[in-house]
Amino acid sequence: MAHAGLNNRISSQSTSGSGKDKLWNRDYCKAMVGNFMLFFSFYILTPLLPIYLDSQFAADKHVMGIVLSGYVVAALLVRPFSGFIVDTFDRKKVLAICFFVFFILFTGYIGAGTLLMFAIVRTMHGLPFGAVTVANSTVAIDTLPSSRRNEGIGFYGLSNNLAMAFAPSIGIWIYHATDNFSLLFWIALVMALVGFLTVATIKLPVRELKREKKTMSLDRFFLTRGWLLAVNIICFSICWGIMSNYVAIYGSEVLGITDGTGLFFMILSFGLFASRVQGSKALAKGKIIENAAMGVILSLAGYTLFAAVEQGWAYYLSAALIGLGNGHMYPAFLNMFIKLARNDQRGTANSSILTAWDVGMGLGIVTGGFLLEYISYSAAFWGAAVMQGAGTALFFLASRRFFSKRRLDQES
Repeated sequence: MAHAGLNNRISSQSTSGSGKDKLWNRDYCKAMVGNFMLFFSFYILTPLLPIYLDSQFAADKHVMGIVLSGYVVAALLVRPFSGFIVDTFDRKKVLAICFFVFFILFTGYIGAGTLLMFAIVRTMHGLPFGAVTVANSTVAIDTLPSSRRNEGIGFYGLSNNLAMAFAPSIGIWIYHATDNFSLLFWIALVMALVGFLTVATIKLPVRELKREKKTMSLDRFFLTRGWLLAVNIICFSICWGIMSNYVAIYGSEVLGITDGTGLFFMILSFGLFASRVQGSKALAKGKIIENAAMGVILSLAGYTLFAAVEQGWAYYLSAALIGLGNGHMYPAFLNMFIKLARNDQRGTANSSILTAWDVGMGLGIVTGGFLLEYISYSAAFWGAAVMQGAGTALFFLASRRFFSKRRLDQES
């Protein structure tokens, strides 16, 4: 990826008539808008689904964990194949088809009258979600000039963070104002439609598709060069799966905070936003390992505080720390995966980090639901803090050196 000829070719592919070093070109912005709508439609429902399953179907917390994890498991199953498909076929067409299916499946929530039907729809929905996140992030990278790629990857995640900042707050406000989950499902449907229509207008340069037969190998579906980084990401996403899915019901049942979950996610997201803006400048200077190091330490402080202190101030302060930490950590790790991959493996690199994230999310959701049901909230959130500590130790003891030795470019 760092070869001069390759960089020049990628740079020349910036779209919309922009100069070769222009970061905010039209199609990159469309990819960000599409990503925002994708995650808005996702996050407007996420913190409320445990409440919905409890009120609508009287599901206990263990069952909640199983039902909610179906979405993540489905995304996990499809992501390795998504990377292969994105690298093999027309990325724009793959993105448009998968985004349309993601949009249309929101109608299933509206019609699901039983817990089994809801679980089936939720699981099916994970398939296009897993494919769209891979395809859209790969398309976004394709629109970036090589000289701005580190920076652009960092900024791209802001669209996720803005969605996370506003969608849960809006969803919780609408729920408290109307007590109407059907309205929330319709809003999610409309947001997904807007996202689909936006990405459908992205224009990418014609990419030569290599059709020659290659020996089938694991590396076509998962970036084996980055296996240790994937293990590290799994540790971090287990924590995220526990915290993000059970924070609303924890705040309500333990802290008596009935209207504060939206504020929690807003603080979390502003932390993500601030750290991505600051971190993107560091990434532009090649400070990838430094960015990741800062992120994992801040996240460890946040998860530990969340588990150790059952007080309102700790609840909100931990949101800020976790947001700041993940905002530094995730873009840095994504850059690491990209720099371990050849240019024709860009989709595979994207799918690999997302696959690892899904594995951890699924484990976190299921394990968190089990611990909440049979032990306590404290056990669940201390489990998250311990996993973050394990991931932090792994990064400093092994992952930094692993990346430095295996990266395909040697830029500072």
